[in-house]
Amino acid sequence: MHDVFFSSKNSISASISTIFKASSSCFYCNLMALASSNDPHKTILITGVSQGLGRALALELAKRGHIIAGCARNKNKLDSLHTELLQASPCNNLLFNIDVKSSSCVKDMAHTIMKKIGAPDIIVNNAAVYHDHLKMWEVPEQEFDYVIDVNIKGTTNVLRHFLPLMIPKNQGVIVNLSSIYGRTGAALASAYSASKWAIEGLSKSVAKEVPDGMAIVALDPGIINTEMLAFRFGDLASQYQSPEEWALKAAPMILNLTNADNGASLIVDDPGILPG
Repeated sequence: MHDVFFSSKNSISASISTIFKASSSCFYCNLMALASSNDPHKTILITGVSQGLGRALALELAKRGHIIAGCARNKNKLDSLHTELLQASPCNNLLFNIDVKSSSCVKDMAHTIMKKIGAPDIIVNNAAVYHDHLKMWEVPEQEFDYVIDVNIKGTTNVLRHFLPLMIPKNQGVIVNLSSIYGRTGAALASAYSASKWAIEGLSKSVAKEVPDGMAIVALDPGIINTEMLAFRFGDLASQYQSPEEWALKAAPMILNLTNADNGASLIVDDPGILPG
């Protein structure tokens, strides 16, 4: 059973099999957001939404009036995000307690999102994991495989199940988060770096397969003070921008992407410089 949280001013929690109920005013917000291509409100799916960049981006976009769908593995952090989204926006938002490694779970999520709020206008594939600071041949096989399964296969699961829902509209943007390590090599980060190089290649390849009205981009978010950065650089991480500061720049950039950006490898402004 996979938990789903339906956020509105009249909210409930439910499993995928549960019929959702919400106030008519909140459904009006959703319907208005989906009714007109001229309406600025968008439906945005963010993976890895419970912490770090995903959480900050979700809250920033919700404050701007957009409808958020998101997923993550940590139920407690999803619970707290659920509360914050209620405070940030009157619109309905869907949060799923799933693991993107599971194709069947992502498929179920896609079905529920399509039924409740329609195909996303924007997807941000943010979910990713890191690994211990070890040389490539020292990284345990299971740990290496886990990084690949989340960072690459998790992204492909989302693409596999959501692109067929977006293609009929011939519009939509998918942002696959890359990394500076997906454009340069890095010692003691072999699995993570390999996964982000794969994201760059995957993005450019899929960009050639979607209709002209869509865009698939790889986005290097820059250097941000997240748990992942602290794991790698310790106290030095605190010298960098917070996820909330980053989201203030990333949100408008992502919202302004168009089909003209299809296949691009982009970077958020003022990304920072890695310590030597």
